Amino acid sequence: MATTTRRLRAFKRWMKSNGFEWSDALEFVDTPEEGIAVKALCQMNEGEVVAKMPKEACLTIKTSGACDIIENACLGGYLGLAVAIMYERSLGGDSPWAGYLQLLPQQECLPLVWTLDETVKEDKTLVYEDWQENILPLLESEPSKLNPTFFGVEQYFAAKSLISSRSFEIDDYHGFGMVPLADLFNHKTGAEDVHFTALSSNDESDDDDVVDDFDEGIVDEEALAQNGAMDKTENGGVSDMEYSSVTEDYTSMLEMVMIKDVSSGVEVFNTYGILGNAALLHRYGFTEQDNTYDIVNIDLELVLQWCSSLFSDRHSRSRISLWRRLGYSSDSENSEYFEISFDGEPHIELLILLYIIFLTDDVYHKLDLSVAIAGNCHESSEKTSFLNGDNIFLDKASNMSKKTLLTKKVCDALLSLADLRESLYGLKSIEDDIEALERCSFVRDRKLYHSLVLRISERKILQKLRNYASKSCEFTNPISAGKKSKKTTKRKR
Repeated sequence: MATTTRRLRAFKRWMKSNGFEWSDALEFVDTPEEGIAVKALCQMNEGEVVAKMPKEACLTIKTSGACDIIENACLGGYLGLAVAIMYERSLGGDSPWAGYLQLLPQQECLPLVWTLDETVKEDKTLVYEDWQENILPLLESEPSKLNPTFFGVEQYFAAKSLISSRSFEIDDYHGFGMVPLADLFNHKTGAEDVHFTALSSNDESDDDDVVDDFDEGIVDEEALAQNGAMDKTENGGVSDMEYSSVTEDYTSMLEMVMIKDVSSGVEVFNTYGILGNAALLHRYGFTEQDNTYDIVNIDLELVLQWCSSLFSDRHSRSRISLWRRLGYSSDSENSEYFEISFDGEPHIELLILLYIIFLTDDVYHKLDLSVAIAGNCHESSEKTSFLNGDNIFLDKASNMSKKTLLTKKVCDALLSLADLRESLYGLKSIEDDIEALERCSFVRDRKLYHSLVLRISERKILQKLRNYASKSCEFTNPISAGKKSKKTTKRKR
């Protein structure tokens, strides 16, 4: 505990000397179990500015001592920022960011840095190729300025993991960068307490124009995921601030602003966006139990595998081709998948595909001909088909369309797809996974812990998909039961 306390004290001294300001109401807590967290020492109210961070004190391509090297090599985005991090680390205590870098882990526990048997080999191969094509040439062109020990492939993976889990978009000039202090606030999905904002020097007067929130998601092959939405805000007053002894007039600042009231003793959370556990684990290295934004993906390849067990390859290819021409597929055929929401409801694109797969040959040929005559159907705002002799408007936002699509065959297909998708988890049951999670240590077995949380969550969603399909079949197909009842009655007469 003494070591962690010393590193926090060193970080605070570094912040003071670089113009950072933070509220006395913030407490920085460092524990072996959960790492660093930020808690409220007293009641904190919505609208309070609780931290200010100079842009020039952020670690970016522009501020790094390796700026010329990076720009001469025409490296930008995550590649350039990774070089900046590795370069500053190579300087050790001589780096202007030494007090900040000593607080960071060597790498974040992302699947990106797991061993090959624990992660997707293709992802690691791509990152290795980036290093080989972009970082190695730097060592050859700048041998006197770059220490090879700090620019190896492992160091590149480590820097990339930090960027993926901690970087913020600062502004158009700086681009993405590491923002000390702001990255201490932990994530909570859909429940942020503070908001990361950019305040330029021009805004410090009367300009309080609002800019669009920074689009949450993956940037540059998922390496530059943001840690909070960006906007401009009016320069509010700061109460109980711990001001730096530095009196330089910085041209721009970043701020952390409370967006809700927080009680004393409670952790203060930022948010990395509205993300399910698969995205959280991939980008940030952790999961959340009972994450209501969880989803399960069913790849198109899995649908093809199921379809081939019932129909010929020709049948499968022709039906999927028609589905694509109707405009329901994504632009990239190599990465097509269907999402199953947290409540087990499939996206309508999957229902439409399954419906088309089960069309009789006669109805299929009529629809195929109508699409050919009409041209590319997806260019029209209305997708009308002639299914079962009726005009059915396939509107993605229409609940009536979903009810129409949920035939018994489609519901049975959903049940089969749920089983096929779950078979990817191996022979162990969900009960086995739950027992393993109960025995797992969050601290010692972090990879296993978060992997199990993800597996269990996805398997629960697949069970909800089965329930959805079973109930939908009962709800949308009551006619057959009624017909049987009438026949039985006639026999009695």
